[in-house]
Amino acid sequence: MLGRTLREVSVALKQGQITPTELCRKCLSRIQRTKFLNAYITVSEEVALKQAEESEKRYKNGRSLGDLDGIPVAVKDNFSTSGIETTCASNMLKGYIPPFNATVVQKLLDQGALLLGKTNLDEFAMGSGSTDGAFGPVKNPWSFSKQYREQKREQRRPKLHREREGTDWLIAGGSSGGSAAAVSALTCFAALGSDTGGSTRNPAAHCGLVGFKPSYGLVSRHGLIPLVNSMDVPGILTRCVDDTAIVLGVLAGHDPKDSTTVQDPVKPFTLPSLTDVSKLCIGIPKEYLVPELSSEIRSLWSKAADLFESAGAKVIEVSLPHTSYSIVCYHVLCTSEVASNMARFDGLEYGHRCDVSVSTEAMYAATRREGFNDVVRGRILSGNFFLLKENYENYFIKAQKVRRLIANDFVNVFNSGVDILLTPTTLSEAVPFLEFIKEDNRTRSAQDDIFTQAVNMAGLPAVSVPAALSAQGLPVGLQFIGRAFCDQKLLTVARWFEQQVQFPVLQLQGLMDDCSSAFENEKLASVSLKQ
Repeated sequence: MLGRTLREVSVALKQGQITPTELCRKCLSRIQRTKFLNAYITVSEEVALKQAEESEKRYKNGRSLGDLDGIPVAVKDNFSTSGIETTCASNMLKGYIPPFNATVVQKLLDQGALLLGKTNLDEFAMGSGSTDGAFGPVKNPWSFSKQYREQKREQRRPKLHREREGTDWLIAGGSSGGSAAAVSALTCFAALGSDTGGSTRNPAAHCGLVGFKPSYGLVSRHGLIPLVNSMDVPGILTRCVDDTAIVLGVLAGHDPKDSTTVQDPVKPFTLPSLTDVSKLCIGIPKEYLVPELSSEIRSLWSKAADLFESAGAKVIEVSLPHTSYSIVCYHVLCTSEVASNMARFDGLEYGHRCDVSVSTEAMYAATRREGFNDVVRGRILSGNFFLLKENYENYFIKAQKVRRLIANDFVNVFNSGVDILLTPTTLSEAVPFLEFIKEDNRTRSAQDDIFTQAVNMAGLPAVSVPAALSAQGLPVGLQFIGRAFCDQKLLTVARWFEQQVQFPVLQLQGLMDDCSSAFENEKLASVSLKQ
């Protein structure tokens, strides 16, 4: 049952094949069995079981709330949850329990979803590996997959229990790595992440999932502890595109508590069937063919373009001329807003407070030194430097102007007749933890988010879809980018692509006994891009 899609499980619940309580217990058991992945910071077992009981009563009375009623979900630990600790994976917020739910969390609960817990992340969502949080790094479930281990068998035969304790594992991507690992390891059917520069799409690509970033303003940010207000978007992680559309249909809409949300969005409750792509024009940005891109992903990207072309779509090369400036522009704008947002954590009203009482200034400094890690402190310092009176014009204002040029690049491409852009999501497959930490956080983020950051600066929708397994037996994702507020069309094209490629389900050795039959029978498609 845990290997099925959200929609399939929803049907099973409605037909009485399984009860919400039984399903909830199965997921809680899976969380316990995959605890070594460190995907969750908090597991809300009592809350979830109580919600399951209420869902079960509704089903018995024929009053189901919809497709999400009784469906176990997880939420990244930077979304406020009433009565449940919200830490942002930081010592600064350990023990903080919000008095309200984020709008997106409340919408899920209103539809009967079961909140299993809060997932791990990079501290305050600043990172691309989910390795820098106060509760330890997240391990990619594919590190322990049958597919990956079979590729390494000729080199050595490591035992699984030794790898759980050691460092022979792969990063999950970030900063929503906990949410990605939770869905990938089949502990839940959907999870919320946040996406500021690729933080949902990046771990989705590394964990073999669909990772969706909605158009800025389509989904409320209220209750998402802010990193970069002008770029933050709640993201969705699922195992297939259709499941993403179901969740988005619940989350999308105007929120009086978030003035950036649109008034009357087109709600994508269902995706139209797409059988003919001959009227589509797919754009391939030439600036995304960077030297750092692995040859394997480059080849896969080309084969995906050929797949669309062979099906009748028009595939053309396009130019996004200001792409090369996006990394620097993003860094200036991101750290500037971080510096502003992090100022609220001063030890006075909530969160960590040091024991220093010499002066208010000394208390501020000591609290922030103890509460924030090096990554967060570094971004605060960088942001304050860019916002200094003598630097403001030369850095922040210039970066805002470049951001407009980057956004205009996308507008020009879409106005030229292009419907969807097809790009890589990441430079490479997931890398081993020990290799990942050789670089500092700033360098890693700049490298790993090169294909994703510009989308956030332009406010566009984008989705990463698993396309194939690499030669190492690891997931590789490709990204689709759409016009602003054309999220439904974007997901429709992404689902067509998903249906064409053959992407296998994760097989966790020694952990998936009760799902073995599902793994043997399930496939997501019929055409392999690995040929």
